[in-house]
Amino acid sequence: MSLLGAAEIRELAATLDLKPSKSLGQNFVIDSNICTKIVRIAGVTRNDIALEIGPGLGSLTLALLQSAASVVAVEIDPRLAHQLPITVAHHWEHPENLTLIIQDALLLNELPVQPTVLVANLPYNVSVPVLLNLLERFPTLRTGVVMVQAEVADRLAGRPGTKEYGIPSVKAAWWAEVKGAGSISRSVFWPAPNVDSKLVSFTRRGTPGDEELRKKTFAIIDAAFAQRRKMLRSALAPLYGSSAAAEEILLKASVDPTLRGEALDISSFCSIASVSEP
Repeated sequence: MSLLGAAEIRELAATLDLKPSKSLGQNFVIDSNICTKIVRIAGVTRNDIALEIGPGLGSLTLALLQSAASVVAVEIDPRLAHQLPITVAHHWEHPENLTLIIQDALLLNELPVQPTVLVANLPYNVSVPVLLNLLERFPTLRTGVVMVQAEVADRLAGRPGTKEYGIPSVKAAWWAEVKGAGSISRSVFWPAPNVDSKLVSFTRRGTPGDEELRKKTFAIIDAAFAQRRKMLRSALAPLYGSSAAAEEILLKASVDPTLRGEALDISSFCSIASVSEP
């Protein structure tokens, strides 16, 4: 298989009369070495069914097909979706290993197969909700590597007590261990974005509880970080009716009411949810 380079990416775009869409976060990877590196970091093997979101012109798709048993690609842009199988057929002897779905990844709730690994260059403007949706909807995704805006990557991989730690960090931790996996130069994209990019990897683990507990926990997380400077007893007051009621629940959960949300890990938020009224 030959992977796509900068010249071929531009030729494909010209053929489609494609002008990359800012609203869809279309910044195409033009460095095949980066695509190979991402697949390697993700640890993709012939036993994997890879899920790719936003395959674009197919740079990363071809690298995935080299290593995975098959690839499911979800693309929202019909022009790109119709071109992708043609590109794959020109470069790969088993184009049948690609399954293409034309859909908004934010609305994705079922797939024809059970993916085991996620590898994607996620659109910057929807990267967090897309990742959280995939972790929630597809429990067979055991690992993954996604390329996102550097600031988003830092927030997803943030640890308690740091300025980066927040809602994305805690919610992602419900399903997985998330870590930073390296930086990506702006020069590997066309067009070059105005922001830096980083890789984030995740490894799924058992969730702390059932769906009912998750919903309660996520509501508490949202409230705790709505006003980061507030102590938890004040931040959670709207949720429980008063600061006094919030303090009572926090003490019952063995959480210091004077702490702020960024001091708590996912298990502490779950403890609060567990002692809260339904």
